[in-house]
Amino acid sequence: MSFDANAHREASLQGWEEAASGWVRSQEGVREFGAPVSHWMLDAVAPQPGQRVLELAAGLGETGLLAAELVAPVGGVVISDQAEAMLAGARERAAQLGLANVEFQAMNAEWIDLPVASVDVVLCRWGYMLMADPGAALGETRRVLRSGGRVGLAVWDSIERNPWAALPGLELRERGLLPPPQPGTPGPFALGDQARVRALIEEAGFAEVRVEALDLHRRHAGFGDFWESTLDLSRATHDAVMSRPAAEIVEIEAAVKARFAPFEADDGSLDIPARTLVASASA
Repeated sequence: MSFDANAHREASLQGWEEAASGWVRSQEGVREFGAPVSHWMLDAVAPQPGQRVLELAAGLGETGLLAAELVAPVGGVVISDQAEAMLAGARERAAQLGLANVEFQAMNAEWIDLPVASVDVVLCRWGYMLMADPGAALGETRRVLRSGGRVGLAVWDSIERNPWAALPGLELRERGLLPPPQPGTPGPFALGDQARVRALIEEAGFAEVRVEALDLHRRHAGFGDFWESTLDLSRATHDAVMSRPAAEIVEIEAAVKARFAPFEADDGSLDIPARTLVASASA
């Protein structure tokens, strides 16, 4: 089956517009879970006061908002995402933090609507692997960076390293409710290989490429909290589950809960391992 890049782009945009409300509801947990990744990226690119930073596929802008504090008061951050609903959530968060040096721009990272050599730092946490053409997006990233500018990024490691996603997906696939991922197509784990990530970055013209694995923990007070968050954050999982009759929805939840028993503590809390790949490079 051939891959239709434009169809993917259209579906991705619609999916993220629809998913934004769930991400806003779960943003505190997402922020806590992703904080080690954002801090690794920022340490790697070291934004300086007065610099201009661009965050791509920003979602609610957690990493870019952290950068805004580092480049203030003269420097600024452009938080960008293809979905206007995601940007609305990022604007609300910036207002809560009282940040005045942040702009918001709707755009697809494969076509960055900024001039050549116009930013000092580009950040992209968990975005490139979802794009129809991640190589093109990295090429655009290189284009808008000034000479010596830095990129910091994260993509998920292989799905086997991320049971928080693997186990619900396995249950739904065994029930015939989700298709298996097609090799070579975009998705959360499409770039889960360090060698491929390095090659893509180098092919885009970057130097001083650094790629590492970073272990994380997804912690929840109980399975119910995890399941609610999963339905909020994964549109595919949400739609596959909620399309079923009520009795089957209960069965699915119980079956997925049983799969997570190895990660459950005596008090019912969950500590689920995760692994992401993080990388930095210079223009």
